[in-house]
Amino acid sequence: MSPSDTKLVRFPGAAPARRPRDPRIDAFRGVALVMIFIDHVPGNPYETLTLRNWGFSDAAESFFVMSWIAAGLAYSGRFTGEARARNGGWAAVKPMWLRAWTLYQAQILLTAWAIAIFAAGAMLFNLPELLEKINLRQVFGNTPEALIGIPLMTHQLGYVNILPAYAVLLFFAPLAILLGHWRPWALAMASVALWFAAGWWRLNLPNFPNPGGWFFNPVAWQLVFVVGLLIGMALRREQRFVPRSRVLLALAAGYLLLVVAWKYIPALGAFLNHQMARLGGLGVPFHIVSHDKTFLSLPRLLHVLSMVYVLSYFDVVRRLTAMGWAAPLRLMGRQGLLVFSAGTAMSLAFQVVMDGYGDPVWMAWVLPPLGIALSIAVAALAEWQARLPGKAQAAQAAEPAPPPGRDWMRAQQTPAE
Repeated sequence: MSPSDTKLVRFPGAAPARRPRDPRIDAFRGVALVMIFIDHVPGNPYETLTLRNWGFSDAAESFFVMSWIAAGLAYSGRFTGEARARNGGWAAVKPMWLRAWTLYQAQILLTAWAIAIFAAGAMLFNLPELLEKINLRQVFGNTPEALIGIPLMTHQLGYVNILPAYAVLLFFAPLAILLGHWRPWALAMASVALWFAAGWWRLNLPNFPNPGGWFFNPVAWQLVFVVGLLIGMALRREQRFVPRSRVLLALAAGYLLLVVAWKYIPALGAFLNHQMARLGGLGVPFHIVSHDKTFLSLPRLLHVLSMVYVLSYFDVVRRLTAMGWAAPLRLMGRQGLLVFSAGTAMSLAFQVVMDGYGDPVWMAWVLPPLGIALSIAVAALAEWQARLPGKAQAAQAAEPAPPPGRDWMRAQQTPAE
């Protein structure tokens, strides 16, 4: 991604000026949130427009990598040698661990609401089968064990299972940032090796009381986490982690076009799927030749990385995402956790209501736009509240002292993951 043209100088005694937010990060996070919401209301006509119809990855991978880019921008400045010497290591680690704790709390709250929403639907609509959907069977049929698993995040409900991976990875993010400052490409190679090992040996965090592992497997998904962090850290230095290259651009764009053809040209898709199956039969690891989401298979990984590279290559993307039409998307992206949480609760409620009324066509058309409009309203309310005089003064008082040198001249971008 290209560096910002804006450089702000802090005059003596003046409050540090904030670096303008990169509109691409917020806008694309907003797009991902819209797509996640639509995909979480199954059976609606808008599903055909979301990313999963045009590639191997979906909005989850995109939201994941964009959030970690924002985290790299927001947090990495606290881990420089100068910042740690001045403020101590705990001042750098504490905000990230507090954020991980916030994500954990959001996960538990969303899980409780999911249980309540489906239990209420089962009672109101006389649909006991709702108590077996989205992995609820253990909650109502094996309650003591499920109540152990929920706070341990080893029992996760459908549509409410991405935040645990975020929280776990954010806990280890300080170490990743330190390594990224020291040897960024060594960190990247170690991350690739861990991703490969996860697929080869089926490494995952355990479920309980269900068998198996986490759907969003942190041992595999740490690769997009590390890539996002390294991109964000490079952006903070006004650099690119992966330089512009016409060869890489051609390869990335070519892969994106191949994937579309793979999905929509039956003969080509059948041929390529057969070749992947043959490779699997020859002993190639399954996460290289499959489309598995839990272990972040290679086709999915290449798809999301190709999109990031292509969209970051052209400066026109920055200008387009900074325009007025993208303001609602940027608003949603800035309030990512709140919008995701509100959208998840709404999407689960919409699922129950649609089941209760027999999936009427009008609901499939009306409810998704209604949920998106409400999500924008929630984000706008949060921003309005943050601008209240008391809130603004508290936030300014909590702002860490600006680091010296180049970082002293540019305030860091605040996190919104």
